[in-house]
Parts: sequence; C-alpha cells; structure tokens
Amino acid sequence: MIELPVVSKPAENKRRKPDWLRVKLPIGPEYAKVRKLVDNHKLHTICESGNCPNMGECWGAGTATFMILGNVCTRSCTFCAVATGRPPEYDAEEPKRVAEAIKLMGVKHAVITSVNRDELKDRGAEIWYQTVVETKKLSPETTIETLIPDVKGNWDALYRMIDGGQEVVSHNMETVKELYRPVRPQAKYDRSLEELRRIKEYGKRSKSGAMLGLGETDEQVFRLMDDLVEVGLDVLTLGQYLQPTKRHHEVIEYVHPDKFAFFKEEGEKRGIKYVESGPLVRSSYHAERHVHV
Repeated sequence: MIELPVVSKPAENKRRKPDWLRVKLPIGPEYAKVRKLVDNHKLHTICESGNCPNMGECWGAGTATFMILGNVCTRSCTFCAVATGRPPEYDAEEPKRVAEAIKLMGVKHAVITSVNRDELKDRGAEIWYQTVVETKKLSPETTIETLIPDVKGNWDALYRMIDGGQEVVSHNMETVKELYRPVRPQAKYDRSLEELRRIKEYGKRSKSGAMLGLGETDEQVFRLMDDLVEVGLDVLTLGQYLQPTKRHHEVIEYVHPDKFAFFKEEGEKRGIKYVESGPLVRSSYHAERHVHV
C-alpha cells in the first residue's frame, strides 16, 4: 500500500489551513455584474449560502449556482452552512426570475439547486419543474444541471423535478455510509443511492458528490464508489470538507492534493466515467465539463 500524505489532527491545524486551500478574494467587473444581477432579481445562490470557496473564481467568470425555494432548509446536516428552520412560503414567481437572470448573464451552462423542503407535499417539485421549463424557454441553447435534494422516497416528486428538460441531474451522497448518522442525520444512505438509480433509469446523466476529511477511511470511500458504480453513476465530484463554524462537524483531515488524484484514478478504474477530484472541488465546480463526458 502506497502511503499518500495528508495533513491531519485538527488540534494542530484548527486555525491554519494548508497552502493548497487558499483562494482568491471575489473581485473584478464580472463578479460585480453577477452580484448586481443576483441582488436585483432577489435571488439566492448556494455560492453565498454555502460559503463556497470558489465563489470568486466562478462569479468572476460570469457564472453562479442558483438556489431556489428560499435559503432556509428543513434539514440540520452538520456540515452545511445553509440556515436550518421552518422556511417561509415559497415564491411562485421565482422560476421566471431565475430564468430571466440566467438569460441576462448569458451563461452556456446553468446549475440550479435548492434547500430541502420536507414540509411540502411535493418537496418543491413543481417549482423545480417550472424553473427548468422557464429557463429553457428563455435560453433554449443553455444546458442545465439540477442538483436536487433528497425527496424522502417520494418518487412521483422526483420524476416531476427531473422532467423539465435538464441535461444533468445531481444528488449528493455527501459522505460515506458509516458517517451518515453524525453528518446527515435526517438522510438515509440507501435511499440516496436509490434516488440516483432512478435518475439514471429515467434517462438522465447522473452525478453525485462527496466530501473528504470528515473521518472516512480509504476503504469506506472505495465502497462508496462501488455503490455508485452499481447504480450507474456517470459523474462523481470529491472535495475537501471545510468547517463553516465552530458549531459544525470538525475537520478531521486536510487531505493532500496527491490523495485526491489517487481517488480520481481509483474512481475511474472502478467504472465511473468522470471523476472531478481536488481540495477545492465542489458539486458545481467545472459543471460545464460534465454535460457530455
């Protein structure tokens, strides 16, 4: 077994991230343009709500991942920076506003995600469907990836969510099976796998993502990959977990870039068509590359 380097033990590294995790501050005219569009259209982005480290790079390139159905989630995952609580009533006009912003930005590939809306009977599926339909209507040449939540086994809601014409449908596993209870207490590993299986069987390009550095072992990551191959996954993203606040799950390891490269090779060797793997990789990072791979 080849020993690949990691920087571990949060007690030694709590206040200092490795050099490879440094990112540029969000600046520049394109960033300002996206900032203005998001504000003017009263939109939410996971870039902001999730404290994404790539916001400067992506917004600087004129792209953003839009978050629909509000910015308050009904789940309380211990890794996530999005606010938890009882969401307000959703806005039925949101699909049109998102579609208009995407057209004004002129993006070739749009990524749309949402919070969990467990209190809604259809999990927000109708808003999902209308957002994709309205976007395709205004920007027919734009390809779309939808990063959808766990529908808690409501498969009718799932099929409505993914029937709007999007090219890629993503649902994140987030972590290995053994860490679901402390990391995703209201989710179920096998249920998320089943959701991905149904997405693939529906004829969509399927995609998922997971974080490293939460305390998982190599063998557990390999089993996750094998399970994803079993449900026909097309694209996998692997990135470093970064602790949003002291109240969230601690970082157990800062995984070295060489280890991420190792997992990329292992994933593709096991049969996943495309693996995007690196410390700063997030679900929508380089998403435009995942449409046709």
